[in-house]
Amino acid sequence: MSQKGNEEDRNLAMEGREPTPEDSQFHELRKAIEHVDRTLVSLFAERVRLAREIGALKRTRGSGHLDPGQEAGVIRRAGELARGAGVPEDEVRQIFWLLIGMSRHVQVKDR
Repeated sequence: MSQKGNEEDRNLAMEGREPTPEDSQFHELRKAIEHVDRTLVSLFAERVRLAREIGALKRTRGSGHLDPGQEAGVIRRAGELARGAGVPEDEVRQIFWLLIGMSRHVQVKDR
């Protein structure tokens, strides 16, 4: 059993009760969320890597690091994808603005 699982069992023991099937399901769902979080961070890293490559190409071409039209398209597409997935569009757009900010940062930093 994982360290978290042991910790949860200790917490249950401190509460004076034995683990239930619901506790096990709760633990498994948390593990699944942790896996998704690790995947997201890996995808963020991949996106930053790609942004660096784009930044290098922009420098080679002599173009600026900001591309408002491209950024607007990314935000629009993110909202559409969120709507299709049934998740809050505004929050997804905010997340994508943060991702665009990370991309801008690495492109400017690498100049």
